[in-house]
Amino acid sequence: MTIASAFALYSTMIALALIPGPGVIVVVARSLDSGLRQGLATAMGVLSGDFVFISLAVFGLAALAELMGNLFAVIKYIGAIYLIYLGFNLITAKPSTEDAQAPTSAKHSTNFLVGLMTSMSNPKVILFYFSFFPAFLDLESLSLTDVAALFLIATFSVGAVMAGYAYVAAKTKSSFSSSPKTQYLKIGSGALLMGGGVFIALRS
Repeated sequence: MTIASAFALYSTMIALALIPGPGVIVVVARSLDSGLRQGLATAMGVLSGDFVFISLAVFGLAALAELMGNLFAVIKYIGAIYLIYLGFNLITAKPSTEDAQAPTSAKHSTNFLVGLMTSMSNPKVILFYFSFFPAFLDLESLSLTDVAALFLIATFSVGAVMAGYAYVAAKTKSSFSSSPKTQYLKIGSGALLMGGGVFIALRS
C-alpha cells in the first residue's frame, strides 16, 4: 500500500464518516441521553463494526459474508427494533429533578453493542468495504504492516469522527443540563434513535 493510496483511503473514510447516517445518529443520541462516556462506548462499537468488515475484506472472506446475508438481515432488524425501543423509552420517560444532575444510567457494553449492531447492519458500510474498498488497494498483496495500517486508518478516521460527534453532543447536553428545555433535548435524542431504527429497517 502506497502513501498516496493510504491518504486517499483515509480522506474518503473521514468524508463518509462525517455524513450523518445510522452510526452518527446513535452516537449523538446516546451521548445526549447518557453522557460522553456512553457516547464513546457507542462510537467504539461503530468502529468495531468497521474492523469486522476490514477483516472480512482483507482475509478474503467476502464470499462468507455473502453466505451470511441472512444473518446480517437478522442483525439489521434486531438493531432497528432495539433503537426504536430505546428512543420510545427516552421520549415517554417521566422527567425528574435528577435528570439535570446525572446522565441516564447505562452499561458501556450495552451502548457498545448498539454501536456494533448499527455498523454491522449499515448498508453504506457494507457497500464500501465489499465494493469500493478494493479499489483503493490490492487486497491480495497486503503485508501485515499494510493490514495494521488499515486498522489505524479506520481508527483515526471513523473512530475520530465518531468520538468528535460524541464530544459535541455531550457538550450540548451539558449546556442544557440546568435548563427547563432538557426534556425537549431528551425528546429530540429519542426521536433520533427511533428515526435511526426506522432508517436501518427500511434500507435495503
